[in-house]
Parts: sequence; C-alpha cells; structure tokens
Amino acid sequence: MPKKYNDFTEFYVFYLSQHTNQICRRLHFVGSFLILLLILYVVVYGGFYLLFFIPLIGYGFAWIGHFIFEKNRPATFVYPIYSLIGDWVMFKDVLIGKIKL
Repeated sequence: MPKKYNDFTEFYVFYLSQHTNQICRRLHFVGSFLILLLILYVVVYGGFYLLFFIPLIGYGFAWIGHFIFEKNRPATFVYPIYSLIGDWVMFKDVLIGKIKL
C-alpha cells in the first residue's frame, strides 16, 4: 500500500528523491517549458485544439526520464495531484537555482 502524505511539503521530499538523475530532471524541465510555450502560442495565435497535446508533452518527457534514465515508476501513478504540483514546484526551483540541472 502506498504511503499517505499529510501535506504537499512532506510529499515533495519524496518527489525529489524520485528525481535524482540529472537527465530526468532536465527532461521534466523541458516538458514543462514546452507546455508553457504551447499555452503562450495558443493565447497569442489561437488553435485551442493544441491544448490537447499538453498531457502528451508533459507526461512524454517525464516518463522517458523516469523509465529510461531514473529507472523508477513515476509518482503520478499513485499521487497524480501532488505529482503535478511537484512538477511545477521543481520547475520553479530550477528557475530560481534551488535545484541544479
């Protein structure tokens, strides 16, 4: 049975432990960045149907990182909401230099 986390702060420690491989973190960052670019493109130029590609981009890059480089199972299978939040907090932490790419 998966561990139950009382809050996101507690979960984020686990989340980071699942992202120790630098290539995996880079792939997460690239996927998140491409999602932001896609959203910006849709806002500026339209084509709202393109938003359907968000899960493919986000999960595609992340899962390649986990299955090929990190060699673990993505936490999103057990903790989907916390993992989604974790992706964006890690993205922010990379941007501010708290986590190294």
